[in-house]
Amino acid sequence: MDLSTINTLLTDTLGPMGPMIALAGLGFLFVLAAIPALLKKRADPLERLRGGPSRHAQHNQAKKGDGNRQKLRDGSSDKLEKYAAFLEPKNADEMSESKKWLQSAGYRGTNAVRTFHAIQFAMGLGLLTLGSLYVVIANATAPEGQQMGTIGTILAVLMPGAIGYYAPKYWVNKRVKSRTAEIQNGFPDALDMLLVCVEAGQSLDQGIIRVSKELHNSYPSLAEEFAMVAHEIKAGLNKSEVLRRFGERSGVADVASFVTVMIQSQQFGTSIAEALRLYAADMRDKRIMRAEEAANKIPTKMTLGTMMFTVPPLLIILVGPSIHDMLENFKNMGM
Repeated sequence: MDLSTINTLLTDTLGPMGPMIALAGLGFLFVLAAIPALLKKRADPLERLRGGPSRHAQHNQAKKGDGNRQKLRDGSSDKLEKYAAFLEPKNADEMSESKKWLQSAGYRGTNAVRTFHAIQFAMGLGLLTLGSLYVVIANATAPEGQQMGTIGTILAVLMPGAIGYYAPKYWVNKRVKSRTAEIQNGFPDALDMLLVCVEAGQSLDQGIIRVSKELHNSYPSLAEEFAMVAHEIKAGLNKSEVLRRFGERSGVADVASFVTVMIQSQQFGTSIAEALRLYAADMRDKRIMRAEEAANKIPTKMTLGTMMFTVPPLLIILVGPSIHDMLENFKNMGM
């Protein structure tokens, strides 16, 4: 059979879009066949020359030795384990940045990076498939000669895939922004409460636990961060290291400065209450300055809206009658 016969057969069987459907199906099958080859882990040639076991063999031995622990892991993480090489960054620095980024959004799971890339890949591929189905159905049901053009077909297929691929990233960025704003706005109140607790005779650890409970309703993100700090200190970690992690997770410059003040106060033996009092006053002043800055931006932002919705109606009211009279005079002169 030649190509023209195959084209005619596909057109008679599947409609005008029959050849495109066949090509799309072949491409999808090719992608499914190529994924296992891309995900297959290859043995390291250097380790093979040295006579030692490969990393894959060592990993299998470790998994066999820790069988009891493997049963306690989450089932979703086990399903994504074999796709780790495909869903996680190859570079350690990129992996660390991705973890910090997701932690700033509140996703602190051990497999957060892997899950994020899996969702991103699944949504992109899923919406791409839906776009392809929409094009096929629209062209099949459209009257003869009114099918989508080439540009319309490409946009209808690729736009949903692009939206599905970038939607998780947009969601995480939006969540990071909202959490950062919440931590920045609630941090002065948290410092005031912490100062009251320290001056009442409680230690810094007890004050952090009390502040995390008090801020749970008003600032849940900040309360969650303080609760994590308290749990890490209870676990026996170094207090300076715990505070540094708190500053990195928050992504707020004021929190990082507070962490530096607390570490220096602990190292040099100065009064923590005095440091908290001075820093809390500074944070209150900064919050007032941010509020004043936002208030001063309002007239500038309202100028554009005022010009768009006030000037055109005003011009119509003032100039409209004159233009109407001029047009009437022109008509009379023409007659």
